[in-house]
Amino acid sequence: MVIFSDVKLKDLFEKERNYPWRKPEGCPCCNSYRLWGHGFAEAIFDGYARPLLLKLYRCPDCGCVIRLRPKGHFKRFQAQVETIRLSITLKSTSNRWLSGISRSRQGHWFRALKKRINAYLTETWVEGVVAGFDYLLQLGQIPVSRSI
Repeated sequence: MVIFSDVKLKDLFEKERNYPWRKPEGCPCCNSYRLWGHGFAEAIFDGYARPLLLKLYRCPDCGCVIRLRPKGHFKRFQAQVETIRLSITLKSTSNRWLSGISRSRQGHWFRALKKRINAYLTETWVEGVVAGFDYLLQLGQIPVSRSI
């Protein structure tokens, strides 16, 4: 289970295990108020040379493991949501990729988005890929996820 939290990546990078994580109020699975610290998990984010440590909690009642993750990042993605959207926008309007991020990575995002638009919004979607990105995001989906 992932809970998104207000985290400053720069502070997290500098403080590592000493970062003052805000403990969730309860378990999202069973609503138990008891949560135990369960260590840390490494996660890679754009702009940082080494993995950052994300805090884990465990619910002793249902066994759910909760990972705190920075807001503004999709699950299992290194880049910020804003960066991914900017890449999609630039590609759809000027047929160019963002500089500083590999073309293959941006191509994966773009193709996955088009595949998701066709699958969920059907081939009759005429609003464009950026509007499709925003609409899928409003539906609570990860627009550039490769899993359907």
